[in-house]
Amino acid sequence: MHFAAALPLQSGASLRDYHLSFETYGQLNAARTNAVLVCHALNASHHVAGSYVGQDKSEGWWDNMIGPGKPLDTNKFFVIGVNNFGSCFGSTGPMHRNPDTGQVYGADFPVMTVEDWVDAQALLLDAMGIQTLAAVMGGSLGGMQALSWTLQYPDRVRYALVIASAPNLTAENIAFNEVARRAIVTDPDFHGGHFYQHGTVPKRGLRIARMIGHITYLSDDVMNEKFGRQQKAPSPVTALAASAALPPAGLLASRGSPAALDAVLQSYKYSTQEVEFQIESYLRYQGDKFAEYFDANTYLLITRALDYFDPARAYGGDLSLALGRATAKFLLVSFTTDWRFSPKRSRELVKALLDNKRDVSYAEIDALHGHDAFLLDDPRYTSVIRSYFASILQSLEGQP
Repeated sequence: MHFAAALPLQSGASLRDYHLSFETYGQLNAARTNAVLVCHALNASHHVAGSYVGQDKSEGWWDNMIGPGKPLDTNKFFVIGVNNFGSCFGSTGPMHRNPDTGQVYGADFPVMTVEDWVDAQALLLDAMGIQTLAAVMGGSLGGMQALSWTLQYPDRVRYALVIASAPNLTAENIAFNEVARRAIVTDPDFHGGHFYQHGTVPKRGLRIARMIGHITYLSDDVMNEKFGRQQKAPSPVTALAASAALPPAGLLASRGSPAALDAVLQSYKYSTQEVEFQIESYLRYQGDKFAEYFDANTYLLITRALDYFDPARAYGGDLSLALGRATAKFLLVSFTTDWRFSPKRSRELVKALLDNKRDVSYAEIDALHGHDAFLLDDPRYTSVIRSYFASILQSLEGQP
């Protein structure tokens, strides 16, 4: 959908002549009361469920959660997925042309915030004739958007599902984002964010950024279970031990000839490009795949939006005071092994909402998969979501 009018942004800039890509699933009822907005995380899009006809591997990123008969049942709810602007999956972003200059935005695309995305989503709903959402739902960065909806438009949201999220990022989280950004901006192919004009893509930086991010999305238990210390190729030490007919421990304990050690190491021709461990192979695969489809400027914009989100900032850091504006009913879900958005952060939100005597349900799922657990199948998790949407449906139908 195209929007000609300028949208004022939190930064003081504005964006005009922009478009938002979106998908809908199910049917909007006659009263227009069964709409559910699903907000996406960093590298996802408006394609939340289903598959595109004739396209392999095109399954929506939350397809296990959304669809006919699924926890968010599209036989009963009208689900809307919106690609945030600044992204690279159809909505206006850094790779599009600035209507004021005729040039590709590149690094000149305005700074984005979670609040800006929510404002744009509200305009889309206005155009669709939807005044009130039955629910808004999101995980991680999407959960921040769901929370922000209840603060920016409290009279337009009845229920909010905030999953694997937080009221703001910790210093450690901001640090991980900054390391990933530095990997991108120091790539020689980045060209100050105007790499489109040079016909290049900073793939090296994107690969490293994705590898860093992926490590933080998984738990230590899952990484050990999937990969452990499995090797794809022998290490220099292993090769030397074999050549010397000694086990590695015996080799390291030996005070043999340094020249012999050096000779074997040189003959092994060890290179930083070689992959020895399975986990290295997995991370490089994820990095290579990501660098083929994701936009570098988009990565910078979205991670900055994550960093900036902090609804309590305007209230002297008092989260309870900040959440006093919310009138929706809430479901919050966290996962025990998620160290990037830990249960402690969800409990902060729960406490602040209870301080305001809001209706809050909270589920803390004992799951192994770290932050990625919110995207995966877990019977306890999906049961909680299914039950909550069943209660929402009852409220819409006026049942007790």
